[in-house]
Amino acid sequence: MKQLAAPTDTTVQTDRTLLAASLANVFFAEALFDALPDVVFFVKGKQAQYLLANRTLVTRCGLPDKAALLGRTVSDIFPSRFGANYLEQDMRVLSTGIDIHDQLELHLYPNCAPGWCVTHKIVLRDRHGDIAGMAGISRDLAMPDKDHPVYKRVAAAARFIHDHYDQQLQIGDLAQIADLSVSQVERYFQKIFSLNPRQMIIKTRLDAASAMLAGHGNITEIAVACGYHDHSAFTRQFKATVGMTPRAYRRLLRAR
Repeated sequence: MKQLAAPTDTTVQTDRTLLAASLANVFFAEALFDALPDVVFFVKGKQAQYLLANRTLVTRCGLPDKAALLGRTVSDIFPSRFGANYLEQDMRVLSTGIDIHDQLELHLYPNCAPGWCVTHKIVLRDRHGDIAGMAGISRDLAMPDKDHPVYKRVAAAARFIHDHYDQQLQIGDLAQIADLSVSQVERYFQKIFSLNPRQMIIKTRLDAASAMLAGHGNITEIAVACGYHDHSAFTRQFKATVGMTPRAYRRLLRAR
C-alpha cells in the first residue's frame, strides 16, 4: 500500500488559516462543551465578563439560562466572600498574560455542593498580539482508574498520604512505597487519580482542614494538624485553592 506523505507545517498552517477565515461561528466549541456535564467551559472579555459559557456552568451557578450569565463577572454571580477572589484571579491572567494550567481548586458554586476540579485558563490575543480576553475550563476530578495495571501500587502510596498528611511528605518516599521511580509515580498518579502526588497531598490536607473548620478548633492548631509549618502557610494555600481564607470559609459554613 502506498504510504501517504506527511503534510508540511506550512500546509497545515495554511489550512488552519483558511478554515478560521471561513467559519461562520468562531464559537463552535460551545456546542461541544455543552455535552460535557463534568467540565465547566467559558470565554471572557477584557473586563473578565462572561461572553460564552456551557450549560454545566449555568446549571452550577443556579441560573435559568445562559443569558442570565453573559455580560456579568464572577463577582456578580458568586457571593462576595469568594467572588472577589475569583475575579482577582481572572484579572491577574488578563493583566499579566500568564496562563494558568493544571491548577487544583475547590469550587464553591452558589447552587451546588463544593467540588474539586482542575482548572486551565488561557489568554486570547487579537491579530496584533494584544490581549483580547481569556478562555478556560474546570474539569471535575474523575474517579480513580482501578483497572490500571499498577493501581494497587499507586493506591498504596495514596493511602500513605491519607494516613500521614500531617507529616512532611516527600515524593521519593511515595515512589519507594509504590516500588516505582519518582518520574513513574508522578506519571501514574496523574493517569490513575487525575492528580500529581503534590496535588494529592494538597487535596488530602485541605479536605481534612475543611472538616476541622466545621468545628471550633483553633485555626493555627488546625494548620499544624494538617501538616503546615504555620498559620500563614496554611492560609496562603487554602486561599489559593479554595478562593477564601480558612476564617472566611468557617464563617461561610456557619452561615449555611
